[in-house]
Amino acid sequence: MSTAYVVVTVLAAGMAAVSAGTFIFRAPAVVRSITAYGVPEAWLPWLGAAKAAGAVGLLVGLAVPAIGVAAGVGLVLYFAGAVATVIRAREYAHLPMPLLYAAPVVASLVLRAKS
Repeated sequence: MSTAYVVVTVLAAGMAAVSAGTFIFRAPAVVRSITAYGVPEAWLPWLGAAKAAGAVGLLVGLAVPAIGVAAGVGLVLYFAGAVATVIRAREYAHLPMPLLYAAPVVASLVLRAKS
């Protein structure tokens, strides 16, 4: 296991956890954005829980690779859905956010595959 893989995975997990917290605790900016995209506010805790599970899975994946890969793939699919939702809502200025959160997850999966 390379140092780069561990660092990128911990970064990805941290970013997913922070993002999960903003959903679970209903940060006002997140609530405004999500409702503007047409996503019901009632979904926020569930979406936050999905991101939190992905973050935990990435960290567990440092010891159990299959769980880390599953969590990484799940988070990539989650953020792909977020990108699709932003595009559907035509809020193109918001596209960098889900891509920013997805990037370290993709990097973690690539580094895992190379190790």
